[in-house]
Amino acid sequence: MTSLLLQITTTAADTTAALAEGAEAGPESVRLIDLALAGGWAMIPLALLSLAAIYIFVERFLTLKKAAKNPDGFNERIKKMVLAGDITGAKMLCAQTNTPVSHMLEKGLTRIGNPLKNIETSIENVGKIEISRLEKNLSALATIAGAAPMLGFLGTVTGMIGAFIAIAQAEGSVSPKLLSSGIYEAMVTTATGLIIGLPAYVGYNYLVSKIDSIVHAMEYSSIEFLDVLQEPQL
Repeated sequence: MTSLLLQITTTAADTTAALAEGAEAGPESVRLIDLALAGGWAMIPLALLSLAAIYIFVERFLTLKKAAKNPDGFNERIKKMVLAGDITGAKMLCAQTNTPVSHMLEKGLTRIGNPLKNIETSIENVGKIEISRLEKNLSALATIAGAAPMLGFLGTVTGMIGAFIAIAQAEGSVSPKLLSSGIYEAMVTTATGLIIGLPAYVGYNYLVSKIDSIVHAMEYSSIEFLDVLQEPQL
């Protein structure tokens, strides 16, 4: 135990001296590729997770942006067509719009003539399908947000284990380079996991809020449509 403490004390002194010499010589820049290589094996799955998170976020962002775009006055135009008895024109407008809201209303239009409860059920079923499509791959993004920091921490643990094994197997005094290499790997993987996990978490919550907004519009439009069906046609 005393021998190990003496080795650590000697290493700390050597490290301090090395840092002092480095300070006199000027700071040495570290390239990004060097940091990635220093992270060890954990950087490979972390890189794959980062690519997957970027793909899912961009793909879902573009999909939700398109789904949220309804033409100005869309609900009002559908209402006027239904009251005027122009069901075919209303169906064509829904087909041209091609959004979750229009898909729901188009289904309701095809059920006109059936009991109101059946129309409502049909609209709800289409709504559930559309919501499922909107939420595609969101669970994977949430998993990445939680898994990336944990994977980075695993790299930290393995890096620290490797560092202490190297210390235990070293003969004589432990060099600062040998001690710092394992800690270097540990810190890089932890930082990388957090850099991936935090934006993925923020992105996930942003997409969820966008979906909530679209679902609200879907519910509002379906209620408006069912109310129209109960009004007398012109």
